[in-house]
Order: sequence, then structure tokens, then C-alpha cells
Amino acid sequence: MTAMPTSSAIVHRLRRRTFLSASGAAFAAILVQLGRRPRVARAAVYGELVPDPDGILDLPAGFSYRIVDQFGEAMDDGYTVPSLPDGMATFAGPGGTVILMRNHELLVGDGPYEPGAPPPEAFDPIGMGCVTRVVFDGATYERLSSNLVLCGTLSNCAGGWSPWGWLSCEENATVGHGYVFVCDPLADGVQEPQPQPNLGRFKHEAAAVDTETGAIYLTEDLEDSCLYRFLPDDPAEPFKGRLQALKVVGVDVALTTDMEVGAAPVAIEWVDVDEPDPEADNVRVQAQAKGAAIFVRGEGIVYTDGGIYVVATTGGPIGKGQIFRLIDDGGAQGTLEVVAASTDTAFLDMPDNITMAPWGELFFCEDGSNGNYLRGLTADGELFDFALNVISQNELAGVCFSPAGDALFVNLQKDNMTLVITGPFPQVPEPGETDSDSDGSDSDSGGTDGTGGTDGTDGTGGTDGATGGTDSDASSGGDSDGGGDADTGGEATTAGEETPDSGCGCTTDPDGGDVLASAAVAGLVGLAVSERRRRDDD
Repeated sequence: MTAMPTSSAIVHRLRRRTFLSASGAAFAAILVQLGRRPRVARAAVYGELVPDPDGILDLPAGFSYRIVDQFGEAMDDGYTVPSLPDGMATFAGPGGTVILMRNHELLVGDGPYEPGAPPPEAFDPIGMGCVTRVVFDGATYERLSSNLVLCGTLSNCAGGWSPWGWLSCEENATVGHGYVFVCDPLADGVQEPQPQPNLGRFKHEAAAVDTETGAIYLTEDLEDSCLYRFLPDDPAEPFKGRLQALKVVGVDVALTTDMEVGAAPVAIEWVDVDEPDPEADNVRVQAQAKGAAIFVRGEGIVYTDGGIYVVATTGGPIGKGQIFRLIDDGGAQGTLEVVAASTDTAFLDMPDNITMAPWGELFFCEDGSNGNYLRGLTADGELFDFALNVISQNELAGVCFSPAGDALFVNLQKDNMTLVITGPFPQVPEPGETDSDSDGSDSDSGGTDGTGGTDGTDGTGGTDGATGGTDSDASSGGDSDGGGDADTGGEATTAGEETPDSGCGCTTDPDGGDVLASAAVAGLVGLAVSERRRRDDD
């Protein structure tokens, strides 16, 4: 869920890697060529998934996880860890720390405090949606502290990284709700809520920010949703401006679910939303009255220098998901194209949260029915499995990388636990380092290879995973059964009828699949990085 980092360290790393490079007709030809051969390769990237002896999360050999915390455990501010962890992003903290901001998709139960006893800062005394903050040692990824930041909201699903802090999105348009909240990553206690009504009141899902223009792109999780853009009038006041919705040029209320992989990008424009904070849940109705396009359940979104990748989780020819690439510079027009669409659930099954690794690979969770994987696409067009939830049939959520790219965070949402994964990710050097370091196949982990076993301190994600981390407990106490079992998660679901369906399926056919889709996404990623590299060299 985090936007593409823009630090010089990330840029330096991107310039060192080899990606596909093309433009115009030549790039289109590459997409066609890649689409003619199988590109599904479960083991070719990070290796086969190794069964986890603790039965929580399968990972490739050399990678390991640590349980950060679980529902019901005590946080350092006296509140308890809420259930249903969802969208997340990381921020560089003071003193070499890493700060994880985390949503909890709750309605009225299983929150950080007893019902009826909210703190005075609660946005709504009834709501139990919230944001928590976890601080880590940036070298070892040992948990240092945790606390509540935002409370009294409803159904905080996804959100997004921004220069102003974590953007937490309410996926609930009950009267008085349906807002994006700005949360300070440095807040070590509960803060006064900062809703942003100019960003619209609707069933928000996720957000992504163009750090050059200040534009904020917003998805909406409905069958007849729109894709929105907020343009600030003045970058110094980022939340004062215009809310707009995407429209296909020359087509009123275009059905983007009918767009096909490989078709030419369509020209798009933007229509203003006259009343972004209405009493009724009609922002999309206002937009569609002006011809705005319809997306089928907009979910994950990530900004990169090469475009904005947008997920429609039930769009496409079989209703099992699409991934779009939007090109927009904050001006009047741009383009939209489909770079992946499921024609077989063995290939793609309801993609959801999405993020870009600092070295240029897309990672995404699926919310389908064929297993519960975290998957990715390389720059040369290979689709791979990176993790499998084996504790239950429930979805993974909130995938994001640390600012340095040496750790990955993910939630087992209805299993009510957050994990941090370390291992031989490609290294992201600091500015001034040489280009002689390894490319990931033989790189060392950027953090400790702490593990996440059933006691919350030690467990391995692969038979040859390292164990060179500290022996300190990465969770806040107790074993992994501490309130985070499937029954507890089920109760949370009952309390929250608007919680998304469980499941994150992604079994893969090693002999093929819809190969053009995966090749297209990764090829576009490669083009974006190459374009950035050329700009840096000029």
C-alpha cells in the first residue's frame, strides 16, 4: 500500500538493475513477444515455498518471518492490539527506527478498548475502526513500542503513504463517516482526528500520492465505483482543492471492466465533483452524471514514476480482477490501459492490496478462493508466489516494504496477526555505493533473520533460513494463540458486516496461464524504470 519511495537511495538502486527498455511501437512489440510464451514461474525468482513447521506462513528458503503482535495483546500505551489489521505503510523514524502505520477494519467490536469507554479523542464514540503505530529497530526489526493513534472511525480498510503522514481510509459511508484521515507517524499517543472532507465522503479503499504534483489518487470499493483524483490549489495546502473523477474521452460512463489486455490505451480526462462531502453517499452518482467511468470494486493503488497501478478486484472478463496502468501528470488528460486481467483464477484471483518494491517488482495480495498468497511480478515478466497463508483460508493484507527495502510487512487479517519478513531481498545501496553489490540472488538480509514461531519469538520460513537475529521477543507477549485465532477473527467479521470476504487465492499453473497479462505489467514496470534511469543520466 505504500507509494513508490523517492529517496536518492532508491533511485540509485533502480539505475543499477537491468530492466526491459523500449518506447512506442518497439515496446508494444515486446509485449506481444512476451505474451506468446509462458511467463508463470513459481520457483524461478525467490525459489519454491518451503512448508513452515509452525503452520503459519510458507516462504522461500532463506526468508523468515517474525510475529510482530496479535489481537488482544497489550500495547505500550495501555490499549490492546485491535483485530482485523489491514492497510499499512512504513516511514523512516528518528534514530534509525522504522515506523509502521496500520489500519484496523472494524465497526463496533474487537477494538483497542472496551465498548463504551472511548478516549476523548475518538472521532465517534461508537466506532472501533482505528490506526495503530508500531516502532521497530531499523537494523534488527525488533519491536520497540506500539500505540494507538486514531480511533472512533469505521472500517479503516486500506490507505496510503504520503509526505504528510499515513492516509487512513474509511470504507464505510455511514452518515458522518467515509473520510480519509491524516495520521502523524511520530504520534506516540492518541491524536485528535484529522478528517479531510475535500477528498470526498464515500467508501474509500486506498490512496496514492504523486509527490511532484501533490495529486492524490483515490479508489472506491463498490461494484459501480469511480476512480478519483484530488488536485490541490496550492502545494503548501495539500488538502484544499478539487476532487475529480476519471472519464474516458468520448465515452460517457465507460465500463472499464470491458477493457482488454493488449488494447491500445484510451485517452482519459477528469470531471469535477461538485459536492465532495454530501449528506448522501452519492459522490460517484455526481461523477457519473458527468460521464465518469465505472470501475468494478476499486481497491489497491500504487504510484510509481512510470505510472499509477490501480486494482479492480472483481473487474475483467470473468470477474476475478484487473490491474490498470494510469498515466497522468496532473493535467487535463492522460491515458488508461489494462495490463492484467484474470481469465483463469489459477493465474490471478481477485487482486487486492498492491505495492512496488524499491527494486521494481510489483507485490500484491489476492482475496480469492484458490489459496491465500502474496504474489509478485518481476521486471522481465515472471509471475511468482512469495508467501502462502497456511494457518487458515483467510486473506493477506497490507503488504508494504521498509524504507530501505530490507523487510516486508504483511497482515494475516482475520487470523489477527502482523508479520515482518526478512531475507535475501535485493539490496538497495546508499548514495555513493558502487554497483558491485549483489542483485538479490546472493544478497544478505538487510535485517535480522528473526523468525516467527508459535511462541512469537522464533520460527522459520525456510529450512535454510538464517537465525542470526536477536533472541528478544518480537511480539508483545504470549504465544501465537493469544487472541488471534480464527474464531476471534470470525467474531470480528460478524460485528462488521461490511468486512470484505475472506480468502486470497492464487494457485499457479506452471505450464502457462494468461501470460500476456503478467508480461505486460512487468514490461511496463521495466519501461518506467528505464525512463527514470535515462532522466537521471541526462
